[in-house]
Amino acid sequence: MPTVTITVHGRVQGVGFRYALLQEAQRAGVRGWVRNRRDGTVEALLSGDPAIVDDVLAWAHHGPPSAAVDHVDVADSSETAPDGFEIRATA
Repeated sequence: MPTVTITVHGRVQGVGFRYALLQEAQRAGVRGWVRNRRDGTVEALLSGDPAIVDDVLAWAHHGPPSAAVDHVDVADSSETAPDGFEIRATA
């Protein structure tokens, strides 16, 4: 199962991005976490079947209706994802 870390840039804080990503990941069956970062980005760890991780990645490129995503950085990760999907404290 692939595991990736994503960093979402743009107007992504204060618009419900973390909660919408939580719902999208849970709907798809992706494991991992999401959190705001102090630099104004949103960071997430996504792990699961390649097709469903790709679906959630595609969603992250636009996010919820009130977000304005500029770009998404994606990097492979060796971190072990938690069971389920959770919102974490700001980093």
